[in-house]
Amino acid sequence: MCTVIDTRIVGQSLPGQLYVDQKWFDVDLDEIFAKQWIFVAAEAEIAEPGDYVTVEFGARSVIVTRDNLGNVRAHHNVCRHRGARLITQANGSTGTIVCSYHSWTYGTDGRLMYAEAQAPDFDKRCFSLRSVAVRTIAGLVFICLADDPPTDIDDVARIVEPYLAPHKLAEAKVAKQTDLVENGNWKLAMENNRECYHCGGHPELLNVFFPTWGYSDSDAIPDRLTAVVERYRRATAELTDTWTRFGLPYRRIAQLDSRPTGFHIEREAMDLAGESFTLDGTTACTRPLSDDLPDRRLGRLSMHLQPNMWLHVTSDHAVLFSVIPIRPDETLVRTTWLVNAAAVEGVDYDLDRLTGVWEITNQQDADLVRLAHRGIADPAYVPGPYGPSEFQVEAFINWYVTRLRVNLGLDATPDQIAKSA
Repeated sequence: MCTVIDTRIVGQSLPGQLYVDQKWFDVDLDEIFAKQWIFVAAEAEIAEPGDYVTVEFGARSVIVTRDNLGNVRAHHNVCRHRGARLITQANGSTGTIVCSYHSWTYGTDGRLMYAEAQAPDFDKRCFSLRSVAVRTIAGLVFICLADDPPTDIDDVARIVEPYLAPHKLAEAKVAKQTDLVENGNWKLAMENNRECYHCGGHPELLNVFFPTWGYSDSDAIPDRLTAVVERYRRATAELTDTWTRFGLPYRRIAQLDSRPTGFHIEREAMDLAGESFTLDGTTACTRPLSDDLPDRRLGRLSMHLQPNMWLHVTSDHAVLFSVIPIRPDETLVRTTWLVNAAAVEGVDYDLDRLTGVWEITNQQDADLVRLAHRGIADPAYVPGPYGPSEFQVEAFINWYVTRLRVNLGLDATPDQIAKSA
């Protein structure tokens, strides 16, 4: 397998097998999704004790819940008796976790509470649910199935929490959540998100999303974008004063392929009214997401985290995205919109206005990912070059290849070793 990895040329897309072959899909599940920190939920999805969500990839299933003391927990969704799946629903609320096979009953903290008709020396303490490492960061929930999760998550949290915390995501509520199955490999869904070279296919989003993303850091700005780039820079200069006044960190920090838990975070201006992801750029919710940030024009806070999430936060809402592999050619993209917990649908916000731009954009992206996967599955496919504005795609692919080499114990190049340290 290392031969296929080694054939990848820096600055080009991956060999076709890495996108379409079942064996490489299984490797991705075992060596990426089972060994890295992955984003699974917003705390708002498990706001009350007993609330839970389940996340599945391949044969694995994990229960993420809030226990009776308010702590976020994660456990393998496997009964300790004879292995039955415990919870089959995607989300819900429960006082206890009861196995429908033989009624073994667990607390939301994973402790075995009841197991009928066992031997006199049976010790319930020895049969708690198997725990999964879980980490909350400013209202976002991450899990890692590895016995030794990447330790840099604490450093990542230290860096990104000052950006996220002012928006009080942990105190928000879910306005809507959608699941869209894209007919393409999970890496193609991530690559598509990491560039705006294709953004001409998103006319609704481009009302407010400057199409300069990626170009503004390169020398390859097309003539058609010259005026837009200047408008973007003026808007950024104006917002810098607002961010500074509220004490909001805004400078870009990009460590996408220089650490095991690669990430990128920054604040950027938005076009038109510059307030929210709506067709005219004005807010979709009259209540600010955080009562401490009443200004409507805050631009957007954006964050990416390898291997499966990105988010945008505006003054009135947050929109979170997670990517979960289903099959080599199927990927679940989950989108979650958060608003102030006191906001009332139909009074403070119209749901269609709040979600419309991204629902349209998500479908457009799904269509593009489908086309990309179909082409890559064609025997005529050969890897192509990334342009200057696609530097974050290159960073994602470099991160992916490096993590495979490290997690598989393959010899890594000195540059890859340095970036993984």
